[in-house]
Amino acid sequence: MLALRRSMATMAAQTAALKQAGKVVCIGRNYADHITELQNMRPKQPFFFLKPPSSILLPGEGPCLRPKGVDMHFEVELALVIGRTVRDLKADDQQGAMEAIEAYAVAIDMTARNVQNEAKKKGLPWAIAKGYDTFLPLSGVIPKAAMADPHAAELFLSVNGETRQQGSTGLMIYRVPRILSDISRVMTLHPGDIVLTGTPAGVGPVVPGDVMRAGVRVGGREVDEGRVEVKVEESPSSYVFAET
Repeated sequence: MLALRRSMATMAAQTAALKQAGKVVCIGRNYADHITELQNMRPKQPFFFLKPPSSILLPGEGPCLRPKGVDMHFEVELALVIGRTVRDLKADDQQGAMEAIEAYAVAIDMTARNVQNEAKKKGLPWAIAKGYDTFLPLSGVIPKAAMADPHAAELFLSVNGETRQQGSTGLMIYRVPRILSDISRVMTLHPGDIVLTGTPAGVGPVVPGDVMRAGVRVGGREVDEGRVEVKVEESPSSYVFAET
């Protein structure tokens, strides 16, 4: 019983520490069906963008807030929690990549789709579309022992009990070693950094009153630590999206 309590306390501390991430690096367009549904071009190599750590929403911290004037979409992803410094990793260094991962989590990468689309059309950065407060709900920390292979899990997300996304991480176009290699050759990954690995097809909008539930299954069984359940509410902020 004492060992169980210590284990639970350790996991709680690790989950709380997610807020201290130096950066959150997100891989875009890493599932073919998702590329198709958004009518995007398939990348010739991994491309990535950043979300601010201030967008992280941990379990029990409250609702995911939709800013006024924003068309807010969900994207479920497998998150890697980095446990050691990674710099200039070789793309074929499977062992090095796996050793760099301290734990996993399930993430919902929220996107202000209308904000992003406007920025794309005008050739402007779309950091705002990914960076609003509460735009990164995370599960608790998933121990590595619960997920022996990050390419053999099934992500899922439902809205109000209706399944919207469900896809195997085995369908990633670029696998974890290549992802970490490409990132680490541009920017050093430090302990505590978080890497989001892309989303399968089925992304879509949510509105205030909706409840999102996401998770991951390994070997057909849901991983308890990977559960995310969060309600959507209208943001009380005075901010209102306006065309740039």
